[in-house]
Amino acid sequence: MKFDTVIIGGGLSGMVCGIRLLEAGKSCAIISQGQSALHFSSGSFDLLGAMPDGTETDDPISGIAALARQCPKHPYSIIGKELCAEYAEQTPSLFLSAGINTQGSCRKNHYRITPMGKSKRTWLTMDGYLTSGHADSIPFSNVCIMNIDGFLDFYPEFIAEEFRKYGIKCTFGTFNSTAIEQIRKNPSEMRSANLARVFDHKANLEELAVKIKEASADSEAVILPAIIGINRNDSLEVLRAMAGKPVFLLPTLPPSIPGVMAQQSLQKHFRALGGEYFLGDTVLNEEFNGSRVDRIHTANHGNIPFEAENFVLATGSFFSKGLVATPDSIKEPIFGADTEYSGSRSEWYTLNFFDRHRYQAFGIRTDSNSNILKNGKTIENIFCCGAGLAGFHPIQDGCGAGVSILSAMYVADKILGRN
Repeated sequence: MKFDTVIIGGGLSGMVCGIRLLEAGKSCAIISQGQSALHFSSGSFDLLGAMPDGTETDDPISGIAALARQCPKHPYSIIGKELCAEYAEQTPSLFLSAGINTQGSCRKNHYRITPMGKSKRTWLTMDGYLTSGHADSIPFSNVCIMNIDGFLDFYPEFIAEEFRKYGIKCTFGTFNSTAIEQIRKNPSEMRSANLARVFDHKANLEELAVKIKEASADSEAVILPAIIGINRNDSLEVLRAMAGKPVFLLPTLPPSIPGVMAQQSLQKHFRALGGEYFLGDTVLNEEFNGSRVDRIHTANHGNIPFEAENFVLATGSFFSKGLVATPDSIKEPIFGADTEYSGSRSEWYTLNFFDRHRYQAFGIRTDSNSNILKNGKTIENIFCCGAGLAGFHPIQDGCGAGVSILSAMYVADKILGRN
């Protein structure tokens, strides 16, 4: 099988890169081993929330400009402020083309409300999820927090405890129905994805709307766990119209409905543009030709290789096995790319879980064009983007999704000869 580009990894970075290439008229395939980390997303996408020295930033683009001084190996520093700003400005339109509506600006962070009711800086948030312009408030003084009877992945009391710190009055409501009773027969089925399939049906949404009206008569708004919208994008809009008042979603413990919805929407858009998406396949080996790779072989396609002018490594970090830690090194398991790591294993982490662990900045070495290095030499037609890159702390710096998206656009433009 021949393509202009083959992307290995079907998560956020791989799909953004593929969509951008397809929009430019290139043929593209994605090989994805399984579910990506996007399934665990909160429905928000971070660009930059803090500098490496711990200073918080409200303006991500201005922060990116200062990154080059503090962290010259950060992917943003390599891409450059101007291109980062350009790509960040283009991201909402790319999401919208895939049917994902977002709110937010790359010039000013807003605050998303977490599953525990706390506020956290972010860049973009999917429409319908509760956000605020300030860290210590939400735009209501009286809310009703609704839960599904017996749903254990949502914590109304914890959320209310945080909201009360802002002076917000909280009341509670619960919902049950015959359809929910059916899935409650097996406790392991009481998860957000299964509940969301129940509310794909209008009749069940109507029942929920009636209960919302009853429980929230004196409330300005209703807070609901993210248990709607897995297979239809208009569920929240329909529910709001039937309930007659603002309804906002909060993400639950993973797997998350907003993450699954984003994955499905991007994948559907990729395929609609003509891309080939091979799910559940694994790269077994590759054929090098000097400083290039001509083809790769996968588990599901036997003797039929994938041939391409360019390959993109978007396999992620440790979570998705794009990087593998051994007792004394970090390895990239597909092409054997060079990796950045340092010190003995005992120096990679600390005993405090919330510390800035060194291993989080380990990753694949690339040149300034995002080509991987192997034995210190550039592989001309293999590019790397996303979480597997070296040089950044995605959690502490609040930049994980941003690096995935912006580095994917940068790689796509390198392949297209645009920069």
